[in-house]
Amino acid sequence: MSNENHDTRPTAPASPVDPAAGYTADSIKVLKGLEAVRRRPGMYIGSTSIHGLHHLVWEVVDNSIDEAQAGHCDQIDVTIHADNSITVIDNGRGIPVDQHPETGEPAAQVVMTTLHAGGKFESDAYKVSGGLHGVGVSVVNALSETLDLEIWRGGKVYRQSYSRGEPVTPFEQTGTTERRGTKITFRPDPKVFETLEVSFDVLSQRLRELAFLNRGLRITLRDERGTEPVERVFHYEGGIVEFVEHLNQTRQPLHEPPIHIEGEKDDVQVDIALQYNESYQETVLSFANSINTTEGGTHLSGFRSALTRALNNYAQRHAESLPKDMRTPGLSGEDVREGLSAVVSVKVREPQFEGQTKTKLGNSEVAGIVSTLVYDRLSAYLDENPRAARAILGKAIQARTAREAARKAKEATRRKGVLDSGNLPGKLADCQSRDPAESELFLVEGDSAGGSAKQGRDRRFQAILPLRGKILNVEKARFDRMLSHEEIRTIITALGCGIRDDFDISKLRYHRIILMTDADVDGSHIRTLLLTLFFRHFPEVVERGHLYIAQPPLYKVRKGREELYLQSDQELQDYLTRKAADDTVVRSPHSGREWSGNELVNLLQQLAEFRRYREAIERRGWPRDAVVAMLELRMTDRELFRDTEALERLRGELERIGHEVRAIDKDREHGAFVLRAVDLERGHREYELSEELVMTGEFRQMAALYPQLRDLGRSGIEVIVSGRPPITAERSELLDRLLEIGRRGVTIQRYKGLGEMNPEQLWETTMNPDNRRLVQVSVTDEVKADELFTVLMGDAVEPRRQFIEENALEARNIDV
Repeated sequence: MSNENHDTRPTAPASPVDPAAGYTADSIKVLKGLEAVRRRPGMYIGSTSIHGLHHLVWEVVDNSIDEAQAGHCDQIDVTIHADNSITVIDNGRGIPVDQHPETGEPAAQVVMTTLHAGGKFESDAYKVSGGLHGVGVSVVNALSETLDLEIWRGGKVYRQSYSRGEPVTPFEQTGTTERRGTKITFRPDPKVFETLEVSFDVLSQRLRELAFLNRGLRITLRDERGTEPVERVFHYEGGIVEFVEHLNQTRQPLHEPPIHIEGEKDDVQVDIALQYNESYQETVLSFANSINTTEGGTHLSGFRSALTRALNNYAQRHAESLPKDMRTPGLSGEDVREGLSAVVSVKVREPQFEGQTKTKLGNSEVAGIVSTLVYDRLSAYLDENPRAARAILGKAIQARTAREAARKAKEATRRKGVLDSGNLPGKLADCQSRDPAESELFLVEGDSAGGSAKQGRDRRFQAILPLRGKILNVEKARFDRMLSHEEIRTIITALGCGIRDDFDISKLRYHRIILMTDADVDGSHIRTLLLTLFFRHFPEVVERGHLYIAQPPLYKVRKGREELYLQSDQELQDYLTRKAADDTVVRSPHSGREWSGNELVNLLQQLAEFRRYREAIERRGWPRDAVVAMLELRMTDRELFRDTEALERLRGELERIGHEVRAIDKDREHGAFVLRAVDLERGHREYELSEELVMTGEFRQMAALYPQLRDLGRSGIEVIVSGRPPITAERSELLDRLLEIGRRGVTIQRYKGLGEMNPEQLWETTMNPDNRRLVQVSVTDEVKADELFTVLMGDAVEPRRQFIEENALEARNIDV
């Protein structure tokens, strides 16, 4: 979905609920201070890896979701900026700004700087809340290099900036507005986190879920890091009924519309939607207070038990009117869940989370409430819709028949010893090690490639299993047919952990399972078939991080006797940059300064980084030369937009470079000025310069880089290469000119796949743990992954044709 209007600021519609009711400074309860967060961040956000990074985003978003659930907010905008800062805007009531009764500080400042301070601890402010119950936004503040807060409340604008949890500006009212809500922009601290790159897919999955779970809420996600911004809008008036329809959009439903069950008892709100389809997969998602309970819990067990009971009881009550094979089904839970798509959502006042990742609901009273409600409503639905009831019952009975056939097939193969891990397949070249933690299994396409891999491997810890031809597409096959397929039986036996009821992850023989296929169409198809097998039948192998895809190098470069394998375009650019700097000196007539060796490499990297931020700024509507003019004039502080003399100097510089300044107007919200201008050189494009530009992460990064680049000057830069006459270059073209120099004498070969390599090259580039590059397969968006496998590998042709047409230009590793 896309939104043509790139101004993502919400417009603050009138709220259906009194916005001031029960939410003032008195609602903010302070429990204790904030000192330990930076010293031990893992205690508050789980880790300093990418998971902890995403946790920061959820803490800010959860505050907006709480406003939505309380009826005060219907728009949330999340933006990932080019410098990895994140902005979250909502049109809720705005954080309270009145003086806090205990601290004497503005309530918003208390919320931002005090641990466990928030409306969630005052039951009147929020009846049901998600997130970590008020640990939230102060932890985000403490773990951010910078955080800017802006509040629109009561017709006024308030603002404060922080660095690593400490206020760096006073909390102040800056102007007036007709908007309402809260805007938080934060940049995670690189001193704390291992990476600053949040995953668009992870954010997309979670925000989509939240939009489904909060009917009518519009959530916009925008990513400005690429060459073109990516935007998705999540807005579902149908709530979780629409969620189930989304899950089934590439499958054929057995009944329309989805069954919707809704109710409340003892402060537990239950919202469930379910629909059966013709596939063989179960897709059931469960949520508690909008948190995805991936480990299930009492709400899910209550739902499952009621489902089995309702279908079995229906068959018994209507035995006389049903065909003979439906009268005494004796259906198991597994039978009634085949082909089921469902969303189970509960909202509990005091949720208790347990399990390894704290994503399992433990409230014992919830199971009974859900079970009773589902059994009663589902029984009534089956009675009132006999055609749908028969279709669902028939599907479950087919599943029971297939389960019994699969059991017999499994027993037969077990008697022959085919699935016994003690009887390993003949074509498996096993490794010497018996320690799963150090053992690797390469699943290799074809016997010939398998032969090269066997010769190239380290037999101490690397096992090779060649696969002949394409394996069965398990998306279209029942379990009993799958077990009769020789290549799949071979894989099951080699893994050693069993399958379905016999699955035991502790018996997995290799903790690295590596898919190694060619880069052609057949290789991509085989890789997709294998990924489908693991996603559908060995999900725990994927969840535990045991599945990988071998990534052969993209380039081989040779200069003289030196040979190198490079994995990406960025590595190639870094290599050429280093080569260019070997015999080159750059001299600036502007400052008299010279750069060579490592200093020159650093300068070129800064030029590349500056260009990236400059392009990102330009995509947001600010002309590059106007931004550089501000940097030249050292206009990098927002206070300068209150300084009329500074703005007149900027006007003069802009007019010198071919821009026309139309007006310098008052910025009512921020008590500053806005300069409105037209770029006469490039299509008479209109733009504004204001505090908003100075506060962007991209501008801040450019301002940090610019002092070094200013020494270069803008033109007449001398490039002196040993043995050649000097040349001159503009600063804007210097990077490209030096990359051209780096290419001299370098042979660049682009690889197409594994088939071009002999055993020694295969070992050196793809199998040697010291050099190789592996991509770990993980499922960041389970709903999207389920949908993708169904589209690519399922029966429906039209969705697959549409997918191919939409993604034809991005076909590299389309299945990964």
